[in-house]
Order: sequence, then C-alpha cells, then structure tokens
Amino acid sequence: MKRIVMTGGGTAGHVTPNIALFPALKAAGYDIQYIGSYAGMEKNLIEEQKIPYYGISSGKLRRYKDLRNLTDPFRVIKGFGQSVSLLRKLKPDVVFSKGGFVSVPVVTAARFLRIPAIIHESDITPGLANKLAIPSATKVCCNFPETLSYLPADKAVLTGSPIRQELLSGDKYAAAKLCNFTLDKPVILVVGGSSGSKFINDSLRSILDDLLEKYQILHLCGKGNLDPSLKNRTGYAQFEYAHKELRDMFALSSLVISRAGANAICELLALHKPNILIPLSAKASRGDQLLNARSFEKQGYSVVIEEGELTEQSLKEAIHKVMNDREAYIRNMSGSKQLDSIQTILDLIEDAAKGKHN
Repeated sequence: MKRIVMTGGGTAGHVTPNIALFPALKAAGYDIQYIGSYAGMEKNLIEEQKIPYYGISSGKLRRYKDLRNLTDPFRVIKGFGQSVSLLRKLKPDVVFSKGGFVSVPVVTAARFLRIPAIIHESDITPGLANKLAIPSATKVCCNFPETLSYLPADKAVLTGSPIRQELLSGDKYAAAKLCNFTLDKPVILVVGGSSGSKFINDSLRSILDDLLEKYQILHLCGKGNLDPSLKNRTGYAQFEYAHKELRDMFALSSLVISRAGANAICELLALHKPNILIPLSAKASRGDQLLNARSFEKQGYSVVIEEGELTEQSLKEAIHKVMNDREAYIRNMSGSKQLDSIQTILDLIEDAAKGKHN
C-alpha cells in the first residue's frame, strides 16, 4: 500500500482541505498518517476522521516582539528531530502539507530524508510558514492566479482548494424545515467566520426590517452573538454556528454574505453561490483576506465591501446588485478552471510518489 504523511494545523483553514482530500486518497490506495502539534485544534479534527495522529513540538514564528521568540526556535528544532524520526519510521512515499507553523519542521525533514513534499498555499501571498517551507517542497499548489508570481516557476501549480464533497449534496428542504422558512422567498445566508463578526452582525441587524420585506435571513453569527430579541422573528433564523447543517444551508441560499478566508470563498466558488465578501481589514490581519476578495471580484465571482466602506446603504446596494445579476455571477463561477482541485492535487501526489521510486 502507498503511504502519505499529511501535516498542517493552527487553524481550521490548515486542516479542512487535508480532510477534503482523505476520500480520494483512500480510493487511490493510500494509507494516511498525520503529523500535527501536541494539542493543536487539528488533533481533534483528525482523530475524528480515524486517521493515525502523531504530535510534535511546534513553535510559532512571530513577526512581532515577544519573549517566546527566544524559546520557540528551540521548539522548532526539536520538532524537526521528531519529524525525522517519525518519517524514518513511517516511510511515506510523499508528504503533503497545508501549512501552519507545525508543518515547517515536517516539510524540512522530508527534504532531509529525500521524500517528496507538496505544499498548498491558500492565500494570494504565501504566509510565513509556507515561505520557509517552499525551498524544501517539490511542488507548491495555490488557489489564485496571482499567487503564481510569488512562487518558483518550476514548482507552482494552480489547483484551487480541495473542497469537502459533502458540501455539494445539501438538502434545501431540510434547511427550510430547520429555519421554519418557506421556499417561495429568497434566502440570504450570512457567515461571519468561525468565531463570528460583531461588525457584520450589527450591520446586518441594522437593516433587518428592510431585508425581511424581500428576503429570509439565515444568520450564522458566532459563539455568544445570538440576539434574544430576534428569537421569534418571522423570516429570520440565527445560529451560533453550523456543522453538518451547513451544506443544507448553502443549498437553500440564493446569496451568501461572508468574510473572505481562502477556504470559505473557494467553497462558494465550488457551489456557484453568488456572494458579497466583507474581508478582514489589513489592521486585523496581514491583509490576505482583502487580496483574496479583490481577486474574486476581478474574476467576476463576488462583490466586495471593505469594512471601512460598510454602511447600511452600501450593504443594501450590494445585495440589490448581486440579486439582480445572480445568473451572471453563477455563469462566471461555472467557468472557473479551478473546480477539480482534488483530482489535480491527487495527480501531483501520484507523480511525486512515483518519482520517489524511479
């Protein structure tokens, strides 16, 4: 049996694309093993998938002053030694990394042991962890055409992001029943990210009366952000978050309002969902969401409202524009060349694994 070691962690965005690859890898005959941090959030996510998990020491490489910057390099060095030992023991044909700081020692160890390693960069500009890993990689997958200019030409491959296939099989009737919605009135799904966004929540609720005249609103507002005063409002359903129900909610929605995390917007692309993106500002991040959103806007997939431009009026106008031009946005997304990312990445993995034995 062929064997692959996968790595990535720190946030869900560094784990869920790996999980999306599991079914195709298993079908192709791969035994899957996973290396992550000792107690990172990736540990539970991977163990839920019944995949063998190995924890290693992991340090964070910060761009700002912090006393831990003095000790974390030693954790990374320790993680490198642990990765070498694990890879020697597991003897994988290939390593696949989705990024995050835990992946750096694993990919570096793979190069040391001459095991081909493929890494995936979600955002337009490579994050610090992937910048450190790129020299050790055989190939670098990316989501956006713009990213190709930041990567070595002989390594870069435009693949898009692996999408959980269950998202494509949602049941709109189940979501309508859950929300007590009708099927004769369009639904706007509002997603503020895994922890929610007070900024987006407040903006939406400020125009709720106007929106409910034409639409039903399905609001994923984040933990602790439910508004008790709106609990029994007809046409409005609020949840802190969604798990398996998310695919049904997508199926029911005519329009999605979302942050612009790379995995989130790639899911919208795969689902052909017209959308309005409200990216995190450069002050709250390294600016990657803004770049992601502008790329989707340029390709005709999205309307973008920056946080500093978000007002009651701008949100109403954006909703009106997207709903009027829904079919055009759907056509543009349907023509994307990045929709078969799982097969494209699987082909790269197969080629790398074969190359190891040639």
